[in-house]
Amino acid sequence: MTTPFDYFIMFAEMRTGSNFLETNLNALGDVTCHGEAFNPHFIGYPNREDILGITRGERDADPVKLIEAIRSQPGKLGGFRYFHDHDPRVLDIALDDPRCAKIILTRNPLDSYVSWKIAQATGQWKLTNVKRRKEAKARFDAAEFAAHVEALQDFQVLILNRLQKSGQTAFYIAYEDLQDVGVMNGLAQWLGVRGRLEALDQSLKRQNPSPVVAKVSNPDEMMAALSGLDRFNLTRTPNFEPRRGPAVPSYVAAAETPVLFMPMPGGPGAQVRAWLAALDSVDEGDLPGRMTQKQLRQWKRAHPGHRSFTVLRHPVARAHSVFCERILSTGPGSFTRIRETLRRQFRLPIPGEAPGEDYTPEAHRAAFVAFLDFARASMAGQTSIRVDPEWCTQAQALSNFGDFLPPDFVLREAELHDFLPDLARRLGHDDPPAPLPAPPEKPVALAEIYDEALEAKVAEIYHRDYLMFGFTAWDDTPVGA
Repeated sequence: MTTPFDYFIMFAEMRTGSNFLETNLNALGDVTCHGEAFNPHFIGYPNREDILGITRGERDADPVKLIEAIRSQPGKLGGFRYFHDHDPRVLDIALDDPRCAKIILTRNPLDSYVSWKIAQATGQWKLTNVKRRKEAKARFDAAEFAAHVEALQDFQVLILNRLQKSGQTAFYIAYEDLQDVGVMNGLAQWLGVRGRLEALDQSLKRQNPSPVVAKVSNPDEMMAALSGLDRFNLTRTPNFEPRRGPAVPSYVAAAETPVLFMPMPGGPGAQVRAWLAALDSVDEGDLPGRMTQKQLRQWKRAHPGHRSFTVLRHPVARAHSVFCERILSTGPGSFTRIRETLRRQFRLPIPGEAPGEDYTPEAHRAAFVAFLDFARASMAGQTSIRVDPEWCTQAQALSNFGDFLPPDFVLREAELHDFLPDLARRLGHDDPPAPLPAPPEKPVALAEIYDEALEAKVAEIYHRDYLMFGFTAWDDTPVGA
């Protein structure tokens, strides 16, 4: 195997995602990462006796011997993870060698510190089954955190300066990049290996996907210690949702009026499509849709003065609608395979067939709450089931639109009755129709099960949507929303 490198070193730290990156590197087939090969307390992994026949004692006596063994693997590009407190002799050897590929994995230091504290408290350093996840809150220690940040920064500056002075470059990966298979394959290309990933290994689960302030027992003390500086994005909810394309084939245009609807998954699409058809007195089947990007550009050129819009739905109403239509239902449009998996593997308490007369509001609420727990785990990358656009955040879906065409108007469902007729009047209609409100969900309407606890649960899961779009409680929204 001919590559620009003989071996690689992954510069990382505890709780930065290095286990996940190593697992996916090893999945390439022609790459082998040997763990923390130069950890002073063990060799490679705890309880391991040797690496490629080199024992810990031999390694300690002569680290070059192990490096040569890793470098010389037939048909494999070998490497290892290296933290700032590993054998310092290895650092000089690797940094001075241009045939050693440098991979630099970074993470927000506050995130890594809190994750480290939680792992210390629970004793759980890896998670392969979300059902076995242990929960604990970290206690923020200002002095300890300051020392943590100083050590990380000094090490990163050292690496950067040494690479600059020797004219070398490294492949940088942020913690958030680990969920992008394209980035992983870009790393493989940079390393010069043949292997590529079709999908990421999902055996390791994220253990603590909540915002940082929710993971510490003394958030006020932490905020005060950091003096209000938001350098560490304290209130940012970690976003592990996959980035998608703009979903142009889902867009729907009016038959004659120059207006384009960009449906938000899980939103009031049926009501808006019905309004578009009534606007120009046509059947819904006559509405232009399923367009390619090229066809959409042609439509835009043919309709000067066009306007586009999307519609946000309250997160509680959206999650409940998705649950009823995609998971609870067994009819057209339902996710039958996901439904069965949720029943069997996640113990979602819903009947095997469509709910019957004995299905009560109490049973419905319990099942909906269980679905919300699944949606939380799914968006955090803790399940093998895809993060479907139907239950991803609306903030992420809106971002996906922007990859091709940002909508002119981002409406709330409560605004449709007034805004859509006003938009139609701007586009030449004298007496446009008003859209009809969405009908109550079946078999149980949201109003029958809604309470403050349910609102709080959804607000925690969809914190990003509440923050970005200013949603208040569902029962505060205007009638017809």
